[in-house]
Amino acid sequence: MKTVELGSQGLGVSAQGFGAMGMSGEYGSRRDDSESIATLNHAVDLGINFFDTAESYGPFENERLLGRALGHRRDEIHLATKFGLDFSDDGQPGPLDGRPAHIRRAVERSLRRLNTDVIDLYYMHRVDPNTPIEETIGGMAELVEAGKVRYIGLSEVSAATIRRAHAVHPLTAVQSEMSLFSRDLLDNGTKATMDELGIGLVAYSPMGRGFLSGSIRSVDDLDPDDSRRGLPRFSPENIEANLVLVDHVRGIAEQRGATPAQVALAWVAAQGAVPIPGTKRRGFLAENAAAADIELTAEELSSLESVIRPDTVSGARYTPQQLASTDR
Repeated sequence: MKTVELGSQGLGVSAQGFGAMGMSGEYGSRRDDSESIATLNHAVDLGINFFDTAESYGPFENERLLGRALGHRRDEIHLATKFGLDFSDDGQPGPLDGRPAHIRRAVERSLRRLNTDVIDLYYMHRVDPNTPIEETIGGMAELVEAGKVRYIGLSEVSAATIRRAHAVHPLTAVQSEMSLFSRDLLDNGTKATMDELGIGLVAYSPMGRGFLSGSIRSVDDLDPDDSRRGLPRFSPENIEANLVLVDHVRGIAEQRGATPAQVALAWVAAQGAVPIPGTKRRGFLAENAAAADIELTAEELSSLESVIRPDTVSGARYTPQQLASTDR
C-alpha cells in the first residue's frame, strides 16, 4: 500500500483508508465484533494505516471497537474521529455544539474510548450554525497546542467556510461524501479551494454507500433495519433507475479484469482524494485495498464521467433534513 500526503501539514497516510462506521450498526443491526476486530487488524497487515470513526457511530460503540481492536498497534496507525452533537453520557444526542468548552469535553471522552493519549486527525462532524466557525476552530487549535490532537479538519463544508476556518488554524483535511454518484465538490469549486489552500480531501462513501459495488440490485438486498432504506437514492424506483449506471461501471471493470468496487474507488483516487471504504468482513477487504494499485486511463475516466452525471443519477444522497445539516 503506497502512502500519500494528506494536505500540506505533514500527515502521511495510506492511499486508501478504512471507514469503520458500518461495523457499529449503521447498515443494519447485525454485528460481529470478533470479525470486525479481525478485519481491522487485517487492514493494518495490508498496509492500511488510516482509520476513521466518530463519537456518533453507535453512538460511542465504534470508537470503543477501534480502541479494543487497534490499541496494541497504535504506533502503526493514524486515528481520525469526529465530534459534533452534544451527547449525554448514555448516548442521547443533543444539539450541535461547536463551542470550545464542548470540544474540550468531547475530546477527553473520545481519547478514553479510543484507548489513546492523542488523536491524529480530529474533525468537526457538522458545523454548528449557532457558533462562528472561527470560535470552533480556535477551540480545536487549543487541543493541538495541548498535544491532545495532531491535526484538525472539518466535514461536509463549503468553500467559504473552509476559507474562514483555515485562516484561524490550518486545516489538514476535509471529509465529505464523494463518489461517482456524488461529485458536486468537483463542480462547485470546493475541491479547487482545498487544492489552493493545501487541504486534503477524505472521501467517505466512495462506493455510493455500497451501490457502486454492484451488490445491491433491489431494496431487498438491504437488511430491514439498514439505514440506507431511508435514503432517497435507495428507494425501489431509484435503485432500478441507477442500475443502468452501475452496469456501466461493471462493463469497464470487466474489461480491466477488476471489480466494480475497485473501479469506483480508483475513480475517487484519481480525483486526488483519499477514499475510506468500509467493510465488516475480511473477504471484501483485500478487494478494496487492491484498488489502490489501479490507475484508470483517460478514456476510462471520460467514459465513466460521461455516463454517470449529476443529471443521470436518480435520487438525492440524503433526505432534505439530513442535507440541511450539511454546509455544502
